[in-house]
Order: sequence, then structure tokens, then C-alpha cells
Amino acid sequence: MTPAVNLLKKARVAFQVHQYHHEPGVDSYGAEAARELGVDPSRVFKTLLVALDNSPKQLAVAIVPVDGTLNLKAVGEALKCKKVAMADALEAQRATGYLVGGISPLGQKKRLPTLIDSSAEQLESLFISGGKRGLDIELAPSDLARLTGARFAPIGRG
Repeated sequence: MTPAVNLLKKARVAFQVHQYHHEPGVDSYGAEAARELGVDPSRVFKTLLVALDNSPKQLAVAIVPVDGTLNLKAVGEALKCKKVAMADALEAQRATGYLVGGISPLGQKKRLPTLIDSSAEQLESLFISGGKRGLDIELAPSDLARLTGARFAPIGRG
């Protein structure tokens, strides 16, 4: 299994693994997951990495619903940074140990500052990448926050 699944097992957290056929060349991994799993896209969250204060090596994790976008200004406010930009894909892969399209917020090589969009707080469970394309994990938002050291903040746009 993936480091994300291993972490959840070790933490003895309630979760479910959902596999689906990933179609190579798909544009939106999150939308594909929602469609293939038959889940409302507002419950499927994507893991995005951002670079802080113009430093490609100073990264943070932002988790937002796949049917929305990330508000970089809100991330900057939540993390008290003046400048926030999307991280380079290769830097994101190096920092997390996962490939783009399968980056899980769980089981990353290094714990990074993490924010979860506040829309997740009202959900009983949400879906995140399980660490590879075609694999999602369903768990409680509170468990995700606890295991990643994340804070909830209004960082998404619907």
C-alpha cells in the first residue's frame, strides 16, 4: 500500500480505500475521482502545494474541493505570508514523495504547513488522494486535520 494508507493503519483511524480506473491523459484528477466513484465533487478534495514568499523550497499544502479553486491570497493570509504561488510540480513531487495527480496530504516525506478549506468542517467524511492515481481515501475531516497538523481556513473558491 501507499505511505498514506500505512499512516492511517498505524494511527488506527477509521477510513475506507476506494479504487477506480484512472484514465491516462485525463486533465482533472479530482474530477475524474468524483465521477468514477460516484461522489459529489464537493466531498472530493485535491491536495495542492504552494510556494511561500518566492521560495520554491518553502512549501505548504492546501486542500480544497475539486469543484472549486484555490484562493492564493487567502492562503497567504492564513499562513501570514506576503506572496503565495503554486509550487513547481517537480518540487511538489520531491517534497512529498508522490507523483502529481496522486499527491496525498498524508504520509508525505516531510510534514509541511497544511490548510484544509473550511467547507470540509461540515462534512461527515471527505475523499482525498490515497497516494497514487486511481486511489482515494475516505475519512473524517477532523482525522485528516489531526494527522496532518492542519488548520481549517476559508481558502477555496466555489
